[in-house]
Amino acid sequence: MDREKILKNKIKDDPPTRETLEGTTRLLEYYKNIHGFMAGHAARASEILYEGIKNSNLRILSFTANIVATGLRGLLSQLVKKGFFDLIITTCGTVDHDIAKSVGPGYYAGDFLYDDYMLEKMDIHRLGNVLVPKENYGPIIEEFVKRLFEKKENSQRIPGYELLWEAGSLIKDNNSILRSAWDKKVPIVIPGFYDGSFGTNVYIYSRLKRITIDLSEDQKLLDDLFFESQKKTTMALIIGGGISKHHTIWWSQFAGGLDYAVYITTAVEYDGSLSGAHPREAVSWEKIKPSAKHIVVYGDATILLPIVTAKILL
Repeated sequence: MDREKILKNKIKDDPPTRETLEGTTRLLEYYKNIHGFMAGHAARASEILYEGIKNSNLRILSFTANIVATGLRGLLSQLVKKGFFDLIITTCGTVDHDIAKSVGPGYYAGDFLYDDYMLEKMDIHRLGNVLVPKENYGPIIEEFVKRLFEKKENSQRIPGYELLWEAGSLIKDNNSILRSAWDKKVPIVIPGFYDGSFGTNVYIYSRLKRITIDLSEDQKLLDDLFFESQKKTTMALIIGGGISKHHTIWWSQFAGGLDYAVYITTAVEYDGSLSGAHPREAVSWEKIKPSAKHIVVYGDATILLPIVTAKILL
């Protein structure tokens, strides 16, 4: 198979149009009427999200990096740009993909069944059915981080979230999550900060300039946000699991627990994993209030997120 033929269809990151959103809200009404099985959950999630964003003082968006590799990146950026969320908790891979797609040539539509040994010889990474040419990923991110550190003075201390704001200020792409976070001054907290290409390159260049990335300041930021929200109302939209989900609900306990929670996941609860744990389990840990409105929607976020968020975006 020829490399040019494989890298033919570029993934588009544009958010949904108003016409699409109007059609989706009508679909949500249909889902509500047919009810079973996840259709009813998706309709309920839309209602909880709408009410939670309207009534909450601290609104958290938590998601994993894999969906940023898809065209869903533009929708996530739109949610931030429109001011629906006050805090993002995610993984380092989110920054990797956002930078690579914002300043590089982009990613391509592929197939789950492509031969990975063939792709390796062609210098193509595979993320599910998303294809990432090697030259569009690692070198792009390294060059970006190098540029990020070029004008910095030696021996500074910088909180992780402020470094990410600075990264966003260098990006011109309207579909960039980092750019939208910078524009709206929404902090991005990455508990696994060094777990990716961006983090590794930050480690390298910060050591060269004797700059300290002070992640304790990120935790101080969370401390201030959540402890100050003890007498307020909090909500979270949590897409996927892992460390970003846990960090979100872990800190929520210090606000007395979430008042609204929407989970979108493919992970099941019966292996005892945090990724699959339901909101009712979080109630037992005081991470979600017993009185909270919450729902789990099972399914692929690339299908569900545009549906669940249509009402707030319209």
